[in-house]
Amino acid sequence: MDKPCFKPVLLGITLLAIACMTVIALYGIVFDAGSTHTSLFLYQWPGNKENNTGIVSQKLTCDVKGDGISSYVTNPPDAGQSLKECIDVAMTAIPPSQLSTTPVYLGATAGMRLLMLENQTQAERILAEVTKAIQSYPFDFRGARILTGMEEGAYGWITINYLLEGFIKYAFDGRWVHPKSGKIQGALDLGGASAQISFTPKDPVKDPGSAFDLQLYGYRYQLYTYSYLCYGKDQALKMLQAYLHMVSAARPSSVVQHPCYHRNYSLTLKLGELYNSPCVVKPLPFDPALKVTFLGTGDSQLCLSLMKSIINLTDCSFYPDCGFNGVYQPPVNGEFFVSVFPKLKKMPLIICATLSYLTTYCFICFQLVLEYPKVKETYLRDYCAFASLINEVNLIFSVLVIFTLQAEDNDIGWTLGYMLNLTNLISSDRPLVITGVQHSQWAAEVFFIVFVLFLSILILIVLCAWGPKH
Repeated sequence: MDKPCFKPVLLGITLLAIACMTVIALYGIVFDAGSTHTSLFLYQWPGNKENNTGIVSQKLTCDVKGDGISSYVTNPPDAGQSLKECIDVAMTAIPPSQLSTTPVYLGATAGMRLLMLENQTQAERILAEVTKAIQSYPFDFRGARILTGMEEGAYGWITINYLLEGFIKYAFDGRWVHPKSGKIQGALDLGGASAQISFTPKDPVKDPGSAFDLQLYGYRYQLYTYSYLCYGKDQALKMLQAYLHMVSAARPSSVVQHPCYHRNYSLTLKLGELYNSPCVVKPLPFDPALKVTFLGTGDSQLCLSLMKSIINLTDCSFYPDCGFNGVYQPPVNGEFFVSVFPKLKKMPLIICATLSYLTTYCFICFQLVLEYPKVKETYLRDYCAFASLINEVNLIFSVLVIFTLQAEDNDIGWTLGYMLNLTNLISSDRPLVITGVQHSQWAAEVFFIVFVLFLSILILIVLCAWGPKH
């Protein structure tokens, strides 16, 4: 028998043994189905360290074309079709052998919460269509559902503090430890249809309906979290439009001055468009075909004053423990990280809204058409109104507010916290020491590595012994 003919087989075994030593990456996908847009987030983490922190990384994001899935109320199948381009992008980033074990979640937020209030049947049809679309791919689909406001706020809080190592960190001696000096940050998420605030107050939460209890890495956290439905950017500014229209002495079809729009900007709407949300109350009598024109006057002081009327900081029966619109809120505690409405992320001037420069900022804002000619004017018109909204929200806080879009190269939002929770990547028990993995798992891995090395050396010795004789 020709002994050297076994060399390719033995070499293949060697390569296979070495490949087995490679740590396999695991993946997870979360769709953030917001009120104005949908985004896909693909996360990755080492397969041998599922219960540790600081290891989940955001591999890619993909923004779905079109508006949020709640906008497909007249054609639900298109909601599902809209997701496929981003799913195809994610497919190319995951090894084919791992597609069937990759969990996929879709979480819908305030846009679908509003639609559920208006038309439950259509909301359920949209969820069925996006489910059908995702199930046509070879993933481990875990469901499409509408998150409650409390869930959205709590998962956003988990995301921020997980990424900033507030819960646990990897120490220099190889131990996963609870940071003694670590700060637990508050989270404020200003979206399109809702705004979420979440933080750990110094004293117990008095209202059980706004308390969210968590057990993370052996530590208990009582979280205050509240979702202000209708107080995201789009819906809050819609309420401002409706307020201006209602208090105007003019006829419904005439011009209404809008102090938050830059001077001479004009916007004409049908009343059916203006009052198409449960966040606003239709006037009586109501003719949806009538039109109203809003004409910008560029009055930042009046804009700020009107925003006070919209969010209502005075009508509170829980004084002094008050948020806005009469909602109970304990005194805020610590620093806050804020994520903002996606279409405003590229405008650095929005940060000025948290400072004492609002009048100057809005004066600049009225010149934004000249300063930012490449940005759509429909986006620019809302900057000063949104700055005023942020300023009023900031009045609730007597603490430092930090605007951020990412932490540790991950987008700030609820999606990472949601996936961490549902895939058990955050343990409720205290972390184990030395390796960051369970002792039994660590021992098995060491044995496996030593065995593979021994086998590889043995095969190499055999190859050398059976080599050609010179």
